[in-house]
Amino acid sequence: MTTELWRPGAAAIADANLTRFAGPLGFAPPDYAALHRYSIERRSEFWQAVWDFCDVVGERGTGPVVVDGERFPGSRWFPDARLNFAENLLRHRDDTVAIVSILENGERRTLTYRELAHQAAAFRQTLLELGVSPGDRVAGWLPNVAETVVAMLATASLGAVWSSCSPDFGVEGALDRFGQIEPKVLIACDGYDYGGKWFDVRERAHAVQRAVGSIEHLLWVSLLGDVEDAVSRACREHPEAPLDFARLPFDHPLYVMYSSGTTGKPKCIVHGTGGTLLQHLKEHQLHVDLKREDTLFFFTTCGWMMWNWLVSALATGCRVVLYDGSPFHPDPNALVNLAQNESVTVFGVSAKYVSAIENAGVKPRETHDLAALRSVLSTGSPLTHEGFHYVYREFKDDLALQSISGGTDLISCFALGCPWLPVHEGELQAKGLGMAVDVFDGAGHPVAAGKGELVCTRSFPSAPVGFWNDPGDSRYREAYFDKHEGVWAHGDFAEITDNGGMIIHGRSDAVLNPGGVRIGTAEIYRQVDTIEEVVDSLAIGQDWEDDTRIVLFVVMRDGIELDDAIRDNIKHRIRRHASPRHVPSVIAAVPDVPRTLSGKIAELAVRDVVHGLEVHNTTALANPAVLDAFRDRAELAAD
Repeated sequence: MTTELWRPGAAAIADANLTRFAGPLGFAPPDYAALHRYSIERRSEFWQAVWDFCDVVGERGTGPVVVDGERFPGSRWFPDARLNFAENLLRHRDDTVAIVSILENGERRTLTYRELAHQAAAFRQTLLELGVSPGDRVAGWLPNVAETVVAMLATASLGAVWSSCSPDFGVEGALDRFGQIEPKVLIACDGYDYGGKWFDVRERAHAVQRAVGSIEHLLWVSLLGDVEDAVSRACREHPEAPLDFARLPFDHPLYVMYSSGTTGKPKCIVHGTGGTLLQHLKEHQLHVDLKREDTLFFFTTCGWMMWNWLVSALATGCRVVLYDGSPFHPDPNALVNLAQNESVTVFGVSAKYVSAIENAGVKPRETHDLAALRSVLSTGSPLTHEGFHYVYREFKDDLALQSISGGTDLISCFALGCPWLPVHEGELQAKGLGMAVDVFDGAGHPVAAGKGELVCTRSFPSAPVGFWNDPGDSRYREAYFDKHEGVWAHGDFAEITDNGGMIIHGRSDAVLNPGGVRIGTAEIYRQVDTIEEVVDSLAIGQDWEDDTRIVLFVVMRDGIELDDAIRDNIKHRIRRHASPRHVPSVIAAVPDVPRTLSGKIAELAVRDVVHGLEVHNTTALANPAVLDAFRDRAELAAD
């Protein structure tokens, strides 16, 4: 039975950036496997070719592309290079629209590349007057609006370090992050709209400023109008400010990103300027096939790495659409309306969003004109087979559906799309170029067939510079390299398919192990997602009688109660389409499932609650109160 859902046409392949990139290197479609092998075996030549093809602005230097290339961690990429991230994103200074910023209430603003550069220059001058210099941290507690991009670009132009989280974080969540990196400047919004409600952030921002002694200045981005907007003020006070760029080493810190923090304080992951830029250029231009005439949208907040990934598309010169608010307000068509109104060509969302609009009965093919749309990107969690079919059935049958997977840890992807290859249901199309991705068994050997731990066996430019305040890189090594010496263990449970693509089966630390059989939670969710009465689910392994049993929690559709008939239907579906080993021993109803602030299911937090353990950092959760629904469940107690 074929699993192919779509295949790119000959004209699209011929016009792809990847085809133009690969030709001079001696490769041609459809042999992506050969190009990928080259990108791993001859890494120096490959990454130099990416630098040249993507026209990186900066001084390459005359030294080698990589020093100590077999050390991981420890490799140094482009050690002689000097560049500036903001200079690359602001290479275009024309009247083409750079940013469309849309709020939930319908307010829409645009900035051209010329206007964006002007505002970045003005705000850069403000930061200079506040004493910000290379290496200082600037923290943004901000919504996904144009001013946030301006502030980041101004910060990066100086060689200062940008770090952001979204305004829905509470005071403790913000302190867990910003308190560790000690910023000199905090930029916060006065408030934001979500789901038709206004949330005031001002007192929280003052509380963080009082608690973090390093914060010398609190600036505001105003959506309410009750405080003076710092970007508007900068433009008034510095209308002729020059836009200069500090060119710094390739590994100079650019961003501090944060792990989800559900098992303690979040790790502060430092990403370098050159690695972030080069990796994003490669992914945008070679994998997504992004061109200057494109319009890119990704639904994200400033607390998720996809915001950083989205904004980097400015280096390609395309139009970037920002949206701040609920994706379901005033109704589930909100983002599809945006895609139509803005003629979005590349539409990025989470797998959870795809499932949610399918359950809500959204059928864009019948209600919207999506003629411009050529690609849908999905990430955040594995996209189910049904999600693949839904997109092709209800969006359009002629588009590239790219399920992508990577993470904050590498600020990019290990596996993603490929303009040369067909799309197969349930699969990520290809390993990323330059990424030596493999799947290992527990003994550290490559898995010839089947599932195992997703690893990367050779270094890559966007690996973290390190963790903040981590002498000797001890926490950094512990996070990724403790399992296999010199090999990055990513924490995903995955397999490589016969098509050369990948399937992600969930987090490896959440893998279920009944009777010694390793089962990814995504394999269960895929089946439960087809049950009409269920809108969400979460599976854990519960310690039981010297073994593990699978417990499935389900969120029922409004007005429907979980009964034995529905339980039997769920078990039958899982047994038939997965295996008897996947069938849960207990199925219980809950009002909701806990998720991190970036929308990921918090399976480990539930597992801890069920086993009577403390959940160390509930501030990392968007809905921590729901954990009480999993506590002391009678059906989970021993007889």
